[in-house]
Amino acid sequence: MTVRFPLEFALDTFGDRMGDEQHHPITHAQSIRNVVEQAELAEQVGVDVFGIGEHHTDEFPMPAGDVVLGTIAARTERIRLGSAVTVLSSDDPVRVFQRYSTLHALSNGRAEVILGRGSSTESFPLFGYDLADYDTLFEEKTNLFAALRDGGPITWQGTTRSALLGQDIVPHTETPLRSWIGVGGSPQSVIRAARYGFNLMLAIIGGHPARFAPFSQLYREALTKFDREQLPIGVHAPGHIAATDEEAFEEFYPRYEEVMRTVGRSRGFRVPTAEQLRRDIGPDGALYVGSPETVAHKIATNLRTLDATRFNLKFNVGATSRAQVLRAIDLYGTKVIPRVRELLTD
Repeated sequence: MTVRFPLEFALDTFGDRMGDEQHHPITHAQSIRNVVEQAELAEQVGVDVFGIGEHHTDEFPMPAGDVVLGTIAARTERIRLGSAVTVLSSDDPVRVFQRYSTLHALSNGRAEVILGRGSSTESFPLFGYDLADYDTLFEEKTNLFAALRDGGPITWQGTTRSALLGQDIVPHTETPLRSWIGVGGSPQSVIRAARYGFNLMLAIIGGHPARFAPFSQLYREALTKFDREQLPIGVHAPGHIAATDEEAFEEFYPRYEEVMRTVGRSRGFRVPTAEQLRRDIGPDGALYVGSPETVAHKIATNLRTLDATRFNLKFNVGATSRAQVLRAIDLYGTKVIPRVRELLTD
């Protein structure tokens, strides 16, 4: 792997509805408050970025991650703060830009945003958007957001919202707002990210991570074709860390099975058996579950394979207990991240 950019390590959460010590779901309010505690610990143990992804369901009660990030900004000093995903298709690009520009100001330039089309589509009917317009919504809104990110008076016209005719959009940012496009499997999205000059975040939640390697190559080639400078590639994937591989599996599998059973009803996901999960957390699977050494080796291998320099671990799943989540964050920061850096240096 040619390291074009500094290695960065992030933790992502969807605000999963956590559990008590008996794994009974706690309230939405307490789950949201717990995210602030998790971010504070992430900074203390050396994590580079903390991301909160937008979701609107009982199991993921996190519809306003930017509000939570504002609280975290006031309690931290170093860690970068961003959206693990913002569903741009069902939001207004001007408001998204304004919210994250405000966070950028409050945090002294630590904000960033990952824009997604919406693999979870509950926000579309919630905010009155037609899924038949899925592609048009994202294309037009990405186009507008790119113009907003670049700064200056905005003149823009499309079919999905009112036109802008030389408007000055505030607040102005003192430094550029770092922006990514999240891609789950669409070559068109890879090319779109390159065309508009967004960093690329590969969201890999199933299958062999190596199958995304052609996307990295396509992105590099597209950046050159569009006469843009080379930009970072990141990987977002779920996982859980504990002292040993077996302990991590035993903590993760029951909670993962519960969530997949619930989400699968609306999204058609299969409910994994224990045997299937063991394959998914193996060397050729998409999940990062195990001891610090096991997880570190897998991260290092796939960063090399995908020509990526950023890894986002989607930690916490379902009614995992507070103690297990905090222990996983600590191990990620104090054991996994230093080990990955060591492996990639070697």
